[in-house]
Amino acid sequence: MSNKLGGVIVVKIGGSTFGKHEPSVLDVGDVEDIVELQRRGTPMPTLEVVISVLAGLANKEIVTLINSREGKAVGISGVDGALLEAKLREKEMGFVGTVTRVNTGIIDTLVSSGYIPVVAPLSIYAPGGSGGEPQILNVNGDTVAGEIAEAIAAEQLVFLTDVDGIHDKQDNLIPRLSPVEAEELLSSGVASGGMIPKLKACLRALTRCRTASIIGGTTPHALLREIEGNNIGTTIQKD
Repeated sequence: MSNKLGGVIVVKIGGSTFGKHEPSVLDVGDVEDIVELQRRGTPMPTLEVVISVLAGLANKEIVTLINSREGKAVGISGVDGALLEAKLREKEMGFVGTVTRVNTGIIDTLVSSGYIPVVAPLSIYAPGGSGGEPQILNVNGDTVAGEIAEAIAAEQLVFLTDVDGIHDKQDNLIPRLSPVEAEELLSSGVASGGMIPKLKACLRALTRCRTASIIGGTTPHALLREIEGNNIGTTIQKD
């Protein structure tokens, strides 16, 4: 299913942006930014990366932080409402899936009702687990962000990370990229490690989204500054 929720911002929050001693706790400044944006009338499906054994607890901690600051949030996973369907990537990798379908109904309902969906990256095994196969698969959180942003034709996709953006071969921050230039960074190997799935997710989102950004989540109020038009990281945008 593909819908368009005008003005929605999809935010992917990496684990490294959490407190050092409590990795399941979202930075308070990020929460304040999310609540402020919701107060201004900007609904935001927020994607949270958690390992499967912590999905329930971490998700609810984040929801609690948002709600305790007078925001409105509901914690779900990709299993709820069959939001995400996936197939096994490789059996040798364990219960890890590749997203095959995004059913946006539950996000449509929550956002239209004024709630921020806080989504844990788990999915239903599309063929249906049986004979020892899993019913639920883990999915890469970066990929999930891109898939959901594309499915709802979000206004913007923002990655909050532990780095300030994408760097070139000389380690200089690249403030702006076109999709073609982003593809070149991938093919040339300049983009490596954890930046690869983020760039791929940005490119996926840009098939229907206006812009995608990778910014440093450790900068105070980075999210709010980015949404207000201050380019503080790397922005990928179609011409």
